[in-house]
Amino acid sequence: MFAGPVILALFLTASCKKENNENAGNTDGNPSATKILRFSAIPDENTTEQTAKFKKFADYLSSELEIQAEFIPTTNYGAAVDKFVNGEIQLAWFGGLTGVQARAEVEGARAIAQGIEDPAYKSYFIANASTGLGPSDSFPEKIKDLKFTFGSEKSTSGRLMPSYFIEQATGSKPDKWFSKPSGFSGAHDKTAKLVESGAFEAGVLSYKKYDSMVESGKLDKEKCIIIWETPDYADYNWTAHPALDKIYGDGFIDKIQKALIDITDEELLKALTRSKIISAKNEDFKKIEDIANELGFLNN
Repeated sequence: MFAGPVILALFLTASCKKENNENAGNTDGNPSATKILRFSAIPDENTTEQTAKFKKFADYLSSELEIQAEFIPTTNYGAAVDKFVNGEIQLAWFGGLTGVQARAEVEGARAIAQGIEDPAYKSYFIANASTGLGPSDSFPEKIKDLKFTFGSEKSTSGRLMPSYFIEQATGSKPDKWFSKPSGFSGAHDKTAKLVESGAFEAGVLSYKKYDSMVESGKLDKEKCIIIWETPDYADYNWTAHPALDKIYGDGFIDKIQKALIDITDEELLKALTRSKIISAKNEDFKKIEDIANELGFLNN
C-alpha cells in the first residue's frame, strides 16, 4: 500500500541530488562537463558590490576564453578555500595564505598571476585618533594595552604577517603579548570601520584596502590613522585548479594566465585595486608558506 509513494519519494530525492551536483559543477570532486568556469575571490564585507565588480570580470573571461564564466561569492576565507578544494570553483583571487592553503590541498594547483604590487605588499597598523598615536618608523609597542582587532583569521595581510611582525618585534605571539584579548573583524574594510568608529582602538589591515577606502571617501584618515607600515611581503594571487586543463584541454590554464596578464581595462583592474597584472608561480609564495608553517597556520 505504501510502496509506491516511498519508491517515488526515493526516486525524486535521488534526482534532486543529481541535479544539485550537476548545477554545482562538481562530479566526483571535479568540475563537471557543464563547462562553466566558476571563480571567486576573498570575501568583502559588501558582497553585493563585490559581485557587481566581478560580474564584469566574468564577462571579460567569457569573451577572451570563449567559454562561460561565473563569479561565485564566498562568505569567508575558509569557504573560498573549501570551494576550491571541492572543485566548486576552479579559479580564485586568493590572499597569500589562502592561496598556499588551497594549493597544499589540491595537487597540481598553480598560482598563475598577481598584481604588479603583490610581490612587495604590506599591512597598515592603524589606530583611532582618540588614542593619541601617530605615524612611527618602528613597531608601535603602545598598542599592547589597546583593544585591537585583526581582520580574518585566515588573512595574510590582516592576520598572518602582522602576527609574524608582532612576534619579531616583541618576542611573543600576539595572544601572549596583548594585555587584552584581540578580535577578528572578518574583513579588511570592517577592520577599518571598527577602528574609525572607536569600537576597537587599533587594528591591522591590507594597505590597498585602506588606501582605496580613503580615496573613495568611505574612510576618514583623520579618525583612522596609520601608525606603522610593515616590511614588504608577497601576497595576493590568482590560483587555477588543475581540473581546468582536463575539462577544456591542455594549455587552457596558460590561456587564462595570458587573459589575466593582458587586462588593460582600468575598471577591471580597479576591482582588484591593482594597476597591472603580471605572471606568478607557486615558488613566489614560499616565504608565506614557511611563515604559515612556523606559526601553525597550515594546521588550523
